[in-house]
Amino acid sequence: MDPVAFTLFGHDVRWYGILIGIGMLLGIFIACRRAPQFNIIPEKVVDLCLVSLPMGVLGARVWYVIFNWQYYKGDFHRIIAVNQGGLAIHGGLIFGIATAIILCKVWKINFWDFLDLAVPSIALGQAIGRWGNFINGEAHGGPTDLPWAISVDGQMVHPTFLYESIWCFLLFIFLILISKNRRFSGQIFCLYGILYSVERFFVESLRTDSLTFLGFRTAQLVSLAAIVGCLLIYCVKNRKSGGKNVEKSDDLV
Repeated sequence: MDPVAFTLFGHDVRWYGILIGIGMLLGIFIACRRAPQFNIIPEKVVDLCLVSLPMGVLGARVWYVIFNWQYYKGDFHRIIAVNQGGLAIHGGLIFGIATAIILCKVWKINFWDFLDLAVPSIALGQAIGRWGNFINGEAHGGPTDLPWAISVDGQMVHPTFLYESIWCFLLFIFLILISKNRRFSGQIFCLYGILYSVERFFVESLRTDSLTFLGFRTAQLVSLAAIVGCLLIYCVKNRKSGGKNVEKSDDLV
């Protein structure tokens, strides 16, 4: 499939960017519908996303470029050519979440509640965005003879984009369902951090284009750190909750 969807005013518009945009817009829509469940004004969700999402994209690009510096150094145009691929989800999550936490502090919004609201939409956006990797012919695994293998450059390989897309969509559904009976603020965020990181750790071992640091796969290192960190936060906050569910307003979903 041609990575270029169409050309507008002499510039190629790629499916990669279109799918990421669709994932973002759908995620914002769903978050706005669910916002009252978390005692957050929907308009504030839009405000937070208008700042956090661009920062997330910036972070995803910065992370990718840093760990591919030998390829990008000295070529500014190549660095900013985001439409040609090269975004690392962990960088996007770190920048986007950090930005959201700062804004929540400034606007006096409980950032744990906002993170609980946001992460199902993030999972859905990932499920959609991974198909952009497929169209670009990137983020695939090594050779395999499994019946669902895909062909890349004449070789049958693991469709790791598909593994993550399916997992993230199932994670989206699971997080939506469990959100209805949160035991503490931050529970949904911690579950996302644990469950996504478990999947990413194992799927990353199949990929052939992993970013590395000191000989280790960066995504696996970050995944391990996220699992440990989220488990600790989950245990501490769960103990403090005393087994009571978080108070909420009417669920609009």
